[in-house]
Amino acid sequence: MATASTAQKSTWRKIYEWHESRLPIVTYLDHVVGTKYPAPRNLNYFWNFGFIAGFMLLVMILTGVFLAMNYTPHVTLAFDSVERIMRDVNYGWLMRYLHMNGASFFFIAVYIHIFRGLYYGSYKAPREVLWWIGVLLLLAMMATAFMGYVLPWGQMSFWGATVITNLFSALPVVGKSIVTLLWGGFSVDNPTLNRFFALHFLLPFVIVGLIVLHIWALHLPGSNNPLGIEATPADKVPFHPYYTIKDTFGVGAFLLVYFAVVFWAPNMLGDADNYIPANPLVTPAHIVPEWYFLPFYAILRAIPNKLIGVLAMFGSILVLFVLPWLDTSRIRSATFRPVYRVLFWVFVADCALLTWCGAQLPEGLPLVLGRVGAAWYFFHMLILMPVVGWLETPKPLPASISQSVTGG
Repeated sequence: MATASTAQKSTWRKIYEWHESRLPIVTYLDHVVGTKYPAPRNLNYFWNFGFIAGFMLLVMILTGVFLAMNYTPHVTLAFDSVERIMRDVNYGWLMRYLHMNGASFFFIAVYIHIFRGLYYGSYKAPREVLWWIGVLLLLAMMATAFMGYVLPWGQMSFWGATVITNLFSALPVVGKSIVTLLWGGFSVDNPTLNRFFALHFLLPFVIVGLIVLHIWALHLPGSNNPLGIEATPADKVPFHPYYTIKDTFGVGAFLLVYFAVVFWAPNMLGDADNYIPANPLVTPAHIVPEWYFLPFYAILRAIPNKLIGVLAMFGSILVLFVLPWLDTSRIRSATFRPVYRVLFWVFVADCALLTWCGAQLPEGLPLVLGRVGAAWYFFHMLILMPVVGWLETPKPLPASISQSVTGG
């Protein structure tokens, strides 16, 4: 028995070595997310959200392919095809709720991932390109989510597409041409729906490509850590099994909340108007985008001038590209920056305020608070970050990760 088992293992080992010598997939993965990739030993659970975001992207692609098999991208059939998925297709309701709420939870994971990077200075040298790719990922996600929101062809889908695409008309010279190109005609109609469906199906695979570049750019300088100091070899552990187990636990905890929403409150993050078929002759009383667009929507509405509002909305995202140079402090982590740490939490509160303002009618107190929030957003990015970096006196950094624990 032992001889047969040994011979069998030897055969499988030979097959494995033969394959690895020609296509070393396992060896490559071991270097990327396995025992050959050293990571700082002090990464906390906020570092889980990069892996969680990747997992949610996989969920979105798998459920999206299933939905695409049963969806009809035509203005007279799109709404009914979604209802057919919900009512007649086996487990169609589950696939749609997983996909619909998966978008929100994907953004939750990514936003936490971004705010973690802001707090711990993960955008600073030598990780600027890594940060740039992350911002490109955010833009690709937003484009994908917006186009996906149009596909059910309900009232909010149609009017959301009309309002958002019309924003480009504010751009001088090329604005109207861009709108016509997006619409495929002179109004939001069947060519628009077909274009958005095709792009919504394509862009997730562009996101996968950007994630590959993101991981590649991460592996060159290595992971940042909560202390913001470069980890020595003695302060690193293999990514597997230490962080693969930690990431698996994090995904499990995240899925508990995700499934709770999917099964018990699947429409909590949606809009009731989108269960009404699109009608170009009836404008909803209050056109509101999905919650993950609300801070930027609030910035847009805070400025009376349409062109300046559009530029401010896009500028609020594009400013992230120059963040590594706007932050003039040499210290990465807010753990050692007492002034910046307070301003960071004020900034988080400001983003939450803008989210609330974006969901309200643009009048009265919400409009005033939206303008204050929009002003503070750019004041924080363009003024406070460089000035605080120059004037702040940071706390002394430990010589190593180990010293921060042992004090030795």
